[in-house]
Amino acid sequence: MRTWLWMCVLLVLAVALALVLREHSGNVLIIAQPWRIELSLTFAVLLLLASFVVLYVALRLIAWLVSGPERFRSWRGLRARKKEHELLESGWISVLEGRYNDAEQRLSKLLGRSKSPNTRVLAGLALARASHHLGEYARRDDALRLARQAAGNDTRLKEAHAAATAEMMLDQNRPQEALALLQPLHESNPRHSHAAVLLLRAYRQLGEHERVFDLARTLLRRGVIDKSEAMPLIETAAAVRLGSVDPEGFKAVWGELKAEERTLPEVALAAAAFHERQGDFEAAGKVLEAALNVGLESRLLNAYSQCPPEHVARRLAKAEVWLKGDPQNSDLLAALGNLCLTGQLWGPGERYLLRSMKIRSDVRIHALLGNLYDRLGREADAMKHWRLASGVAGVLPVLEMSKVLPAADTRADPTLIDVESMPMSAPIDAEPFSPVAASAADYLDDPLQSASPNAARVPPEAASVPASSESDMDDYFDSAPIPGVDLSKTSDRPRSRAQDPSQAPESNHRD
Repeated sequence: MRTWLWMCVLLVLAVALALVLREHSGNVLIIAQPWRIELSLTFAVLLLLASFVVLYVALRLIAWLVSGPERFRSWRGLRARKKEHELLESGWISVLEGRYNDAEQRLSKLLGRSKSPNTRVLAGLALARASHHLGEYARRDDALRLARQAAGNDTRLKEAHAAATAEMMLDQNRPQEALALLQPLHESNPRHSHAAVLLLRAYRQLGEHERVFDLARTLLRRGVIDKSEAMPLIETAAAVRLGSVDPEGFKAVWGELKAEERTLPEVALAAAAFHERQGDFEAAGKVLEAALNVGLESRLLNAYSQCPPEHVARRLAKAEVWLKGDPQNSDLLAALGNLCLTGQLWGPGERYLLRSMKIRSDVRIHALLGNLYDRLGREADAMKHWRLASGVAGVLPVLEMSKVLPAADTRADPTLIDVESMPMSAPIDAEPFSPVAASAADYLDDPLQSASPNAARVPPEAASVPASSESDMDDYFDSAPIPGVDLSKTSDRPRSRAQDPSQAPESNHRD
């Protein structure tokens, strides 16, 4: 736009000058002894303009020739800066892509040749991050030292160095060193969001829950961190603080919490536990009820279902109100069943627990049903649910393998119960099951029993074998292979009892 404006001005001046010269014709006389020069006014003006243009071009040409060496130095510097920029750019891209070896090569080259403080600081920090990810902490510290020297007294570069160094210290679980870098930075500039987030992370690693609580609320209010990220931090910090204070301190901490924060599960559990330690179960119940009105969390329901008998009626009434809004909540039904057991309401307790078990088979529900039936004298039902509870919770331990006998194969063990598929009316063995030696896990008394999954189980009649069968028992336990000996290549290799009818045990003859 400015170019067109100047063009218009020049055209106007040219037209005006032409009109003036046309209307005012005259001569210009130049006397320089012994010369006498006479020119028309128009030609004189044009000659003057031409002389000005020639002089201007000549002066610009002379200036260009004189500034040649400086321009050459500037061109070389520009080319060097362009190469440095390309190296820095490719180095950072390699760091972001995770190609840390390539990044180290490029950035080390750049750090050794660059003279720009900004470029040296950026290259040093990028090289330190690449070395940090590679686990080469000595090279990382050297790069950070060079970056700190290049930063000098530049405030922005010093802040960038401090923040980057602190983040790497936190990654290495060195919060004290990170805290020494972050605290001056946060005090000098409280609005530095990234430094505040790193400071929060350092406080978490140090376990300073009071500072975590205050800083997390501050960052949430300023919109630095999201609510989904801040609330778990506030919840954990507040719960720890509530669990480690005296009654006076509890009032102060509880008073600082907002209504939304008091209903967080861990906070409500910590406050309820404090009131229960003080013997105030009514206050504990109110705290848990406020949290349960927000969400029926399983831990809150479990804590709410544990109370003295005199508080059962009130809690049952509240829980039944919640059940109307969520009748298929297994945890709520289990809590109602537990409350009924505490209040010795056997019939309602059984109904609640059975409804909960239909929704989800859980070890706690089976254990509660076992306790219920035991109190009612129904020993068979109690034993069945206790066995189901142990089947759900129990896991076979990993034992050290014997150097003599191989481990038993328990995949076909009839004592392993599938709780989900086992019917409620499953029978229970009247006799306890006797363990089978690992060496006889594949021993068969009868070839017809090979297809049965209970082939390795010893029949109950084996318990009444007379003393005269000691040789049979010796053969039974001597069936284990001897380490380092291949019995298939010896003449006295053992034979299966199914192949020698004369050696059949008495139980087979009776069968």
